[in-house]
This record gives sequence, structure tokens and C-alpha cells, in this order.
Amino acid sequence: YKMRTYELMYVLNPAIGDDNIKAEMDRIQSIVETQGKIHDTDVWGRRKLAYEIQDEQEGYYVLVHFESEPDFPKEVERLLKISDSVLRYLIVLPNAK
Repeated sequence: YKMRTYELMYVLNPAIGDDNIKAEMDRIQSIVETQGKIHDTDVWGRRKLAYEIQDEQEGYYVLVHFESEPDFPKEVERLLKISDSVLRYLIVLPNAK
């Protein structure tokens, strides 16, 4: 398989507190690193959400660029979906033609 570069944007619930945000970011990073190679992580931090999610008006945004085989992002999404502290996530292929 050819490795592809992906963008993962996820939004954490800021109500979990700063220590837990850091722990959750480390956990998600280690999930991605099981089968992917992280190029960079861009922490946007606390931002106002476009609309309320789970009664939250703010989210903690993190953008991760990583490389992996094409079937791996589905597994990352599955693990993010079952995490209570992740409000939203999206994995895209940047510059997809």
C-alpha cells in the first residue's frame, strides 16, 4: 500500500480540564502513532464552537498531519468516536485532486 498524508482535526471538550486535555492529546497521538507517522501537530487551543455540542460553547481544537496506509484512518475514527472527551473529529486527505 502507498502511504498517504491525512489531516486529523479533533475538538476536545474543555470541561475535562487542562490536565485531562493534555492526557487526551497524548492518548490520541499514541493511537495515530501505532500505524501512522505524525508530521506535525498544530494546537489551536480553545475556540468558540459554531454551534453548541453537548451543551458546550467552546472546544479545544487540535490539528494533526499524519501519514499512514489508506485503511488506518477508519480505525482512528472508530477510537475517537467512542471517546467521551472528543466532541467532534474529521480526517481528510488534504489537496485531494
